[in-house]
Amino acid sequence: MQTGFNAQVAIITGAASGLGLVIAHKLLNEGAYVGLFDVNIEALREEFIGNPDKEEFVSVDVTDPAMVEKGVEQVVARFGKIDILINCAGITGATNIKSHEVDPENMRKVFEINFMGSFNTSKAVLPHMLANGYGRILHIASIAGKEGNAGMLAYSASKAAVIGMAKVQGKEYAETGVSINALAPAVIRTPLVEAMPDTQVQYMTDKIPMRRCGTLEEAANMAAFIVSAENSFTTGFTFDLSGGRATY
Repeated sequence: MQTGFNAQVAIITGAASGLGLVIAHKLLNEGAYVGLFDVNIEALREEFIGNPDKEEFVSVDVTDPAMVEKGVEQVVARFGKIDILINCAGITGATNIKSHEVDPENMRKVFEINFMGSFNTSKAVLPHMLANGYGRILHIASIAGKEGNAGMLAYSASKAAVIGMAKVQGKEYAETGVSINALAPAVIRTPLVEAMPDTQVQYMTDKIPMRRCGTLEEAANMAAFIVSAENSFTTGFTFDLSGGRATY
């Protein structure tokens, strides 16, 4: 089947669960070859069955630059290029706590995974994209990075940093054929959200004019458009997926 992703090569981090899992399946179904990055390679093997010619399982800790670089080279060796990077790996860290109660170690861990992880992967793939004169990078941010969620300092600040990075990178590579954007979902029902306290989830949901959570399918559909060849005149932008919470 000829589709917008036919013969394209994508890397998706956090591919074993949540948004990364759903996006990976969508791109595979639409013809892409996919490098599946996750720390839990056994979970990858359980979730992805039946497309061995189009899947490359890569055990990667995105906070380790050397491991990320090795993983990227593994995908290039298998499929020959990289057209797309989607950074889904992330954690919320401790939530429902005031700023003066935040553990600095937890703050560092959240930033290492959410921000540095996305920095490490984009740094590793950009030379390959620039050499080919084409690329699409999508950093999964959060509405918390735009608005700030009380009780979620580490997460909100790390996602604000991700948004800032997308703005900078989008400008830096605007003339190269490589576009870099971010996506800012509100509450999406993922394992990451399910693990949060109910009071924290309710706080976030109450701020959404549509009065509901987003779905994984809605997020995957928007992500697929952002990294498609058809999305050719937008870069450095943070797309909204917030049920009306953010309109800027």
